[in-house]
Amino acid sequence: MTLDALMISPLEALDYASVFVFALTGALVASRAQLDIVGFAFLACLTALGGGTMRDLLLDREVLWISDPAYLGLACTAAVLVFFTAHLLESRARAIVWLDAAALAFAVAAGAGIAMDSGQSWPIVLVMGVMTGCLGGLMRDVVANEVPLLLKQGEPYATCALGGAITLLAAHGTGMLADRAALIAAILTFVLRGCAIGTNWRLPTYKSRPPRR
Repeated sequence: MTLDALMISPLEALDYASVFVFALTGALVASRAQLDIVGFAFLACLTALGGGTMRDLLLDREVLWISDPAYLGLACTAAVLVFFTAHLLESRARAIVWLDAAALAFAVAAGAGIAMDSGQSWPIVLVMGVMTGCLGGLMRDVVANEVPLLLKQGEPYATCALGGAITLLAAHGTGMLADRAALIAAILTFVLRGCAIGTNWRLPTYKSRPPRR
């Protein structure tokens, strides 16, 4: 095996990072539900691979974990790690929120970058970035019978994902290489999400009004 064969692109690195960190969040949710090791692995894989799987299917690419089973191994490794160490965390709920923010940043950049790299138009790039970042966590929370972060009242979760995807397009539009634009998008997504968590920022929500007479 040559050295070139062992090297991965920045977009692939972001995809691997999102899979591992999202898997940690899925396994932590499993720990809160007191599931067995199989339940840990299931939730970890669902969370880690859900968004990327849908992205690849829609873009007519070979699904990431089918083309490279190492993604499955990475998610299962995260599940086993959390199974034996989750009890050491002072607040698993807070760990889930911050790890989810990091995973969102990695996944949005990877999803948007992969879509752009495959020659998609800018609306598709935006949708793929948001979907890759949000869908796995949505699946995790629905299966675990929790209110999804994406749907909590006023929670700017998808907004932060959209901001990251727009950043990638804007950076690439200036002539920046796609890989570097993706890294900048990941950083900005995490900053946006971190600020939202730290300041308890909420978007305006719909308020019902009495009908006009």
